[in-house]
Amino acid sequence: MAALSSILSVEPFSIPIVFGPFASRIHFTQLPIFLSGCIAGPLVGFLTGAIGGIYMSVAVSIPFIPIGLGILGFSTGFFAKRLKLRPFLSSILAWCIQSVYVLITDYIWFVSFRLMPRNVALGVVTSILIKMTVEAVISSTLAEVLVHSIRRAGFYPKPIDDD
Repeated sequence: MAALSSILSVEPFSIPIVFGPFASRIHFTQLPIFLSGCIAGPLVGFLTGAIGGIYMSVAVSIPFIPIGLGILGFSTGFFAKRLKLRPFLSSILAWCIQSVYVLITDYIWFVSFRLMPRNVALGVVTSILIKMTVEAVISSTLAEVLVHSIRRAGFYPKPIDDD
C-alpha cells in the first residue's frame, strides 16, 4: 500500500487543475493510506503514510511530508478502529488533523527556508490546503466504497495490535 501511495503521487496518475494563478495536480496518494488505516489500524496506517510519502518528499524537496502522511494514516486508523467510525468520516477527520500539520509546517518552510514573504507563503499554503482538501474528499469517498467492497469480498485482515 505504501508503494501504491507513492505511485499515485506521480504525474501519469494525477489530474491537472488550476485555481486562479495556481496550477497544480490532484493526486490520490491519500487513498491507500486511508484504506490501510481503516482496514489494518493506526500502526499500519502510519507506516503506509510515512513510507509512501518518502518519494514525494524527495521529489519536492520538503523533508516533513512522510511525517504528515504518517499522521494521516495513524489518525484514520484511530478513528476507524478505536472509535469505530465509518471510513469516510475517519478519513475526513484524519485530514482535519493533518491539515493543521500541513498549515504549520508548510508556512514555516516557505517563510524560513524558501525566503518567501509571509503574505505570499500564506497564499501558497492556502492553495495547497484547498487542493489537498479536494483530494481528501475524493479519496475518502473512494475509501468508503472500497472498504465496504473489501469487507463484502471477505478479504479483511486482522488488524495489528497497536497497543
